[in-house]
Amino acid sequence: MENVKLTQYSHGAGCGCKISPKILDEILHSSFSMPDNKNLLVGNHSKDDAAVYDLNNGTALISTTDFFMPIVDDPYNFGRIASANAISDVYAMGGKPILAIAILGWPINLLAPSVATKVIEGSKSICIEAGIPLAGGHSIDSPEPIFGLAVNGLVNIEHLKKNNTAQPGDLLLLTKKIGVGILTTAEKKGLLQDEDISLASDQMMVLNKIGSLLSGFSGVHAMTDVTGFGLLGHLIEMAEGSGVSAVLEFSKVHIISEKLINYVELGSVPGGTNRNWDSYGHKVGFTDTDKSILYKNILADPQTSGGLLVAVSKEEYRNIVELMKEEGLEQHIEPIGEIIKETNVTVLVN
Repeated sequence: MENVKLTQYSHGAGCGCKISPKILDEILHSSFSMPDNKNLLVGNHSKDDAAVYDLNNGTALISTTDFFMPIVDDPYNFGRIASANAISDVYAMGGKPILAIAILGWPINLLAPSVATKVIEGSKSICIEAGIPLAGGHSIDSPEPIFGLAVNGLVNIEHLKKNNTAQPGDLLLLTKKIGVGILTTAEKKGLLQDEDISLASDQMMVLNKIGSLLSGFSGVHAMTDVTGFGLLGHLIEMAEGSGVSAVLEFSKVHIISEKLINYVELGSVPGGTNRNWDSYGHKVGFTDTDKSILYKNILADPQTSGGLLVAVSKEEYRNIVELMKEEGLEQHIEPIGEIIKETNVTVLVN
């Protein structure tokens, strides 16, 4: 089992496994309503990254869970990626993670327990980087390998960041490059070139720690992380929840490889991209319709452990730039778009 390739044992990959936004809306639509809870600051009433519960002492508990099937073959890196992805939800709310619990599904008749051990070890290494314990978990015998975390965090309520509070005039920043789904698909197809082999996994294992720091800035009006619904999907959630629209500048969005467009032209487009587009494509407009298919395939590409999408006021922008430089994110300081008043399209791509 030393040369095991985990992706051979699953039908999906990473956040590309997520149920499409359209189908998820159907699942969550129900006439059964829960009683109001005055302490629940963020719950199912919005499409945010985590639940938030007021502890009545000026702080709130952030609670989230995220898990998926392998997006890489290496079990240790799979554990690291799945864990960084789950912890990101706490950072996206402006919080500080404090505790994680593991979620493991394992095909015990197909994969040795020693392979699962490597997944757990990878998870522990990321939890150490985040400064939290991996304090336990739950496991089942499943047809495909699955791993993720349930994560709790804390946030000063005054510093809580949501994804539905963007304001017209806000500038949009993104703290990681996009194109992870395209690269991993190219790898499966045997099209990935040697110089691009580690790009996706290296980025997916980077923690979004800056989210905890951004929480202290009042001019950061909204924040979310970009995962399985793609950059467009999560921007649409932000815009619709805030009652606004957005303009996205394609040329300003950093892509993970110079060859990304070539991979798309060779057919390395994940199935999740089209599922995403079927869910929200009617909400997107393009000024250059000749490039709309290319732009769609990149901007709706499912991301795993993607960056933070931040809506910041123009007045606060300079301070955020200085923070991002201090945190080694200087290549992401240029805005990729702007929040505008609501129009007939939710997102306009230039």
